Amino acid sequence: MGSLPQNDVKRIAIVGAGPAGVATAKYLLAENHFETVDIFEQQASVGGAWNHTDNPPPSVISIPQTVPFQPLDDPVWYREGEEKQPVFISPVYDDLETNIPHFLMQHSDMPFPSGSQLFPPRESVSQYLEEYAHEISHLIHFKTQVLDVQLLNSRSDKDTWLLARRDLVTGRVFKSTYDAVAIASGHYTVPFIPDIEGISEWNIEHPGRIQHSKLYRRPEAFKDKKVVVVGNSASALDIGAQIGTVCRHPLLVSIRSASDFGSNIATYKEVVPEITEFLTAPTAIKRAVRFADGRIEEDIDIILFCTGYFYSFPFIQFEKELISDGTRVRSLYQHMFYINHTTLAFLGLPMKITPFPVCESQAAVVSRVWSGRLKLPSATEMFHWEAEEISKYGEGKRFHTLVFPRDLNYMNTMADWAMHANPDLGKKPPRWSHREAWMRERFAAIKKAFAEKGEDRHNVRSLEELGFDYDAWAKRQHEERSVL
Repeated sequence: MGSLPQNDVKRIAIVGAGPAGVATAKYLLAENHFETVDIFEQQASVGGAWNHTDNPPPSVISIPQTVPFQPLDDPVWYREGEEKQPVFISPVYDDLETNIPHFLMQHSDMPFPSGSQLFPPRESVSQYLEEYAHEISHLIHFKTQVLDVQLLNSRSDKDTWLLARRDLVTGRVFKSTYDAVAIASGHYTVPFIPDIEGISEWNIEHPGRIQHSKLYRRPEAFKDKKVVVVGNSASALDIGAQIGTVCRHPLLVSIRSASDFGSNIATYKEVVPEITEFLTAPTAIKRAVRFADGRIEEDIDIILFCTGYFYSFPFIQFEKELISDGTRVRSLYQHMFYINHTTLAFLGLPMKITPFPVCESQAAVVSRVWSGRLKLPSATEMFHWEAEEISKYGEGKRFHTLVFPRDLNYMNTMADWAMHANPDLGKKPPRWSHREAWMRERFAAIKKAFAEKGEDRHNVRSLEELGFDYDAWAKRQHEERSVL
């Protein structure tokens, strides 16, 4: 087991130039300690999952897909002028809007442009991330796919990591050694499609009718079709609302539990239980499924699974030790540090969070630990932290799912920890006050009020326009306490 890193970490590699990777680079540079910070990004631009892919080709997604251990994605090549660009399919669809108001979503050192839509469209987010990354763009090796990260040497006082990557344009493979590696590659690559009785046979009988939201782009393909949407995440609700404008009614929405993002009662849809069986030949019923309440629906045109993704790191040599069934990453302290070798850190793993500021708080801690300005607990203490989290939230996906107020508490705890180092050095992470906590608690209600504006939502610029006024609320609270 590698020792805790001291100030001998000088060379660092970052895998991924999405929001987490770029934020990590900024915090590392602010330490004025490291000799090398290299960022490797397989896309041709920054943004990570916010890179939009128009008309993605049908990809090979196993149905069902219950195993997280998949090979590295191959790029799809698009021509831009005289050049061919490697593109990796992301889950961002045409009319995606954030589910977080921009002034809470934004990075601490760069607000969204004045006059931005309250919940920005994906084009605005992509442009925002391009501008955010501008000052560190010289560190990014674009069109470069990381092939392998392995521990080359582990002495009592120092780890050495060997990183192999391929230039996707030339095909050449390069190798370099680093003292530490930050993994910021996201978790929207390997879709999860559950193994439901009869699903494999049904898919063979009716190819192309079972799909995953990773390939969804626009609702027109669902026009006049009988559709079942499976899932109740934010994307499931949003995609369902889009499809509901064109599909045959009612849109069937299959869920197991209530959504963390609230519910919207709509005339175009009907909520049904989870699917328990795909009915196949020799039954006389065509294209049918059975739900948990025994109900059977037939003549289904498309079943769209909005069931999320596995954690997957095919470029890490010991991936199977890390992710097991793909629902969480094992042996991590505070959702970041690989306890066995703390010179390997993961940024942006938690779910149901406000990702940009949370990733900043993580980056603040990682940068200070690797520069030697913060100390980690002993390995025993870190494993004890993990065991306690497992006892509360289990071994599965709830481990990294920081539903409010866990996300708020986590971000502020990481910010406070980072500031235990000399606060006059390095980059200061964001820390939310009662005002931001009040807004965060009301995300679902705010987004619902925003969506109910219809096309007029594009003109909404503030919470107050939707009836959410923190100052007025705080004043009422104060007056009520005064009366008591």
